[in-house]
Amino acid sequence: MTITIYGIKSCSTMKKAFTKLNDLDVSYDFHDYKKQGVDKDTVQRWVNELGIEKVLNKRGTTWRKLDESQKQAADASVDTAIDLLVENTSMIKRPIVEGQLADKVQAVLLCGFDEAEFDKAFS
Repeated sequence: MTITIYGIKSCSTMKKAFTKLNDLDVSYDFHDYKKQGVDKDTVQRWVNELGIEKVLNKRGTTWRKLDESQKQAADASVDTAIDLLVENTSMIKRPIVEGQLADKVQAVLLCGFDEAEFDKAFS
């Protein structure tokens, strides 16, 4: 399996992640879920591994634009929150980096950009 980085090309946090992966000489595939979308099974896998609190970005404008009933429904039900993430991919915290390096036993699943986490996972 190779490394895939999920996100939106124009995001400044994504640019930091691309630069860091390039600096660490990690080859990766980019999945732009603004253009390509993301399926429910993939989002479900991320939520199962990381938790909805980590995957759902409540600080972005897309979350703030939801009406109160949508926010309450997402807070009350993880399934509803996942459906909202699939419909509104901008609410997924960026980047999501997933895969496995050939020389590592442990798979990688990172959410958000933390330089120290990237160093630990890929160095």
